[in-house]
Amino acid sequence: MNAPFLNDLRTSYSLIERFRSVRMQTMALCTPLETEDYVVSSMVDVSPTKWHLAHTTWFFETFIIKPYLPSYQTFDSRYAFLFNSYYEQAGARQCRSLRGLATRPTVTEVFTYRSYVDEAVENLFDKIDDDCQHPAWRKLEMGLHHEQQHQELLLTDIKHVLWTNPLRPTYRNDSASSLHTAFQRQRWEPIEEGLYIIGNAEDQFTFDNERPAHKTYLQSAKLSHSLVTNAEYSAFIADGGYQTPGLWLSDGWRMVQSEQLRAPLYWEQYNGQWHEFTLHGELPLSPTVPVCHISYYEADAFARWAGYRLPTEAEWEIVANRHSTQQINLQQISFHPSPASDDNHIQQLFGQVWQWTQSPYIAYPGFYPSCDVLGEYNGKFMCDQWVLRGSSCLTPPGHTRTTYRNFFPSDARWQFTGLRLAADG
Repeated sequence: MNAPFLNDLRTSYSLIERFRSVRMQTMALCTPLETEDYVVSSMVDVSPTKWHLAHTTWFFETFIIKPYLPSYQTFDSRYAFLFNSYYEQAGARQCRSLRGLATRPTVTEVFTYRSYVDEAVENLFDKIDDDCQHPAWRKLEMGLHHEQQHQELLLTDIKHVLWTNPLRPTYRNDSASSLHTAFQRQRWEPIEEGLYIIGNAEDQFTFDNERPAHKTYLQSAKLSHSLVTNAEYSAFIADGGYQTPGLWLSDGWRMVQSEQLRAPLYWEQYNGQWHEFTLHGELPLSPTVPVCHISYYEADAFARWAGYRLPTEAEWEIVANRHSTQQINLQQISFHPSPASDDNHIQQLFGQVWQWTQSPYIAYPGFYPSCDVLGEYNGKFMCDQWVLRGSSCLTPPGHTRTTYRNFFPSDARWQFTGLRLAADG
């Protein structure tokens, strides 16, 4: 785990240096794992570590190497069926729920596949040098950010894999931060009524769903200075939050009943005390740490119980733009959320938990997906999902922007998802 994390994908590094750093970081995240850990899928949403390593490699091979390096010889044509995720135009693929059943190729063979494709990318760089006008350039950048997304998914997935093991093995043997801060009265960041611009119009890498920049009108509102904590969420549980149907959306209450939900994912209570499974193993629940691994339904129910609401993504972005310079640059992978500090300014915008908003994941005005295969990257998922903003403690540095739009369905809990409260002005 000593490999350096990227500070910024747009530093003075050349693109090839950024490529090497990102690919090396993915492998570094696998250092604590045993071979057996690489092959397990513990539920439909969880992909095996081996699959993440191969899929990100397939992405470079399929969308960058083959189109722009005519001399390239495909490593194994059968891999496309195994490691295509959801690109219909790229061909047939294995059902997601069956990924954990493919014991071959072996982990060693996947490592060899990665090395083979990495060498091909190096050869491509020899041809395009640092020519940012080359048509492969933007796709290479896309591939790097795609791999960073899978670095975070690799960690959230392996956490679920280790949790489902009765031995409850740990990913990291060092301890999570034991820092506790005194509880603070909730402070608020005001938003004045008016016309604002959100979305990304700058000449830098963004995913297509962050564009175009556009105007939006906001009523006066306010956002809480910090994230909802475990202690606050425990109070919701103790007050019968999971037994009170009036707090829940209809589908959420159906989920609570059918799955017998009583707490966030990874929480367990014994001897009268809550414990939480983390990447550092099972630990007593820290009261001041932001609550995480909650669904949209749970976030919405808590906000209603507390007398507030979830922010819209426009409200979140407007506030984040005021404070992004100080907070984005401080982000680094910490493997578990940390408490807020005793600060009179808004904090925990980035690097703690992804924050649910009440905004449905739909296209911005003027958005059109590209007509090629990569047009399937985001646009076709703009239905029945909610936008989350910020980043989590597992999000790689250099992969965070105020305009970043993460998205998950209402019932997703295995990601590092939490909430920040909002209220009308």
